[in-house]
Amino acid sequence: MTKSVMIVGVGGQGSLLASKLLGRLLMDEGFDVKVSEVHGMSQRGGSVVTYVRYGEKVYSPIITEGQADIIISFEKLEAARYAPFLKKDGKIIVNTQQIDPMPVIIGAAQYPDNVLDELSRKGVSVEALDALQLAEKAGSSKAVNIVLMGKAAKYFGIDYNKWIKAIENTVAERFVEMNKIAFDLGYNS
Repeated sequence: MTKSVMIVGVGGQGSLLASKLLGRLLMDEGFDVKVSEVHGMSQRGGSVVTYVRYGEKVYSPIITEGQADIIISFEKLEAARYAPFLKKDGKIIVNTQQIDPMPVIIGAAQYPDNVLDELSRKGVSVEALDALQLAEKAGSSKAVNIVLMGKAAKYFGIDYNKWIKAIENTVAERFVEMNKIAFDLGYNS
């Protein structure tokens, strides 16, 4: 059975590293894995989406509406934007951080209130955490991605130590220890 994961965020948040880590881990576990990166205006803080599909045999990396088992969202508004892609029994793991998109920055729009409450009211299973605060506790605000992967890890049924090994094999050596701490903080949050 093929599983579908979407990693969504804003350019510069490390969603591509998160998808690389997940892809490597799943391949090490013997799954057929397809990863597809969709860049919006990533350099300008625009939306960035990565699809990760895995199973015995995966034919396409693309995830369509109603197909995602898990959405890992680096920002609240991105969680709302991609919620239609979630399966009925799917889960959104979301960082509670608010990053204003360009229309809000220039005053052409307002950031909506209670984004996550609205999702929950619509029956979406939302698991929110302050990944930024945990990343800073680990040593860098740039570790939000690994904190979120730690939070999501329990949904994959893969041993904790295998995640740590994947971090060691994916992250630049000088950042490995900090990322292990970030993963652990997310995992235990």
